[in-house]
Amino acid sequence: MKTIRILLIAFSALLLSCKESNQDQLFISEISSERIQIDESIKGDDDINKFIAPFKEHLNNTLDSTLAYNPKLLSKNDGDLNTAIGNMMADALMIQANPVIKKRSGRDIDFALINHGGIRSELPQGGVSTRSAYNLMPFENEIVVAELSGVKIKEMLRYLEKAKTAHPVSKEIQIRTNKDYSIFEAKIKGEQIDKNKTYLVATSDYLYNGGDNMAFFKDPINLYSTNYKIRNALIDYFTRVDTIKADIDKRYIRE
Repeated sequence: MKTIRILLIAFSALLLSCKESNQDQLFISEISSERIQIDESIKGDDDINKFIAPFKEHLNNTLDSTLAYNPKLLSKNDGDLNTAIGNMMADALMIQANPVIKKRSGRDIDFALINHGGIRSELPQGGVSTRSAYNLMPFENEIVVAELSGVKIKEMLRYLEKAKTAHPVSKEIQIRTNKDYSIFEAKIKGEQIDKNKTYLVATSDYLYNGGDNMAFFKDPINLYSTNYKIRNALIDYFTRVDTIKADIDKRYIRE
């Protein structure tokens, strides 16, 4: 009983303290704001600038070190249904992601598909660096591989017909359209698409989750994660090839 009495006294004291504290509370009656322009007119703090200088120098050296050479300017606006830069990026995904998926699934990736809007810069002629990869792909998107039925691949083709856009595909798929963008032939690795087969399609997690209205990726038979960012795949690809070889070809054409 003595313990209970002590607890009651302590609890009562706590309630009284809270009540008295509440009476002294201050309440905000007005909030004001002011827009502060962040530009070159704001001077940096000398001590902070000195502290970060060596880190900044190291980061810039890492970003700007040459990984490969690009013989000509590459732009996503240089083609109708396929572009040299888009072809290079889609092929890079295939080359870099396939060993990972082969190990996890026992199968090769059948082809890659990414989106035209995801290419965020040109690739200038000259040295290609890590910064180049960040400019091309500033997002944190990762490569995923969806196992889709032949029926879903047909849905993808209907999507491409309506889009009339140079969404990059890797060289393993060949698509031919007529003048009004209607697809009259599509093959994967030289073979007709079989509705009874399944295909492994490399793409970005953004598109897999419905980005650019690519709903055909929904509910795949299987989904394989690579834990590999597209940007990192590009960096590894640049390091691997030494000289960029990218051209507009006949993988996706309008006749």
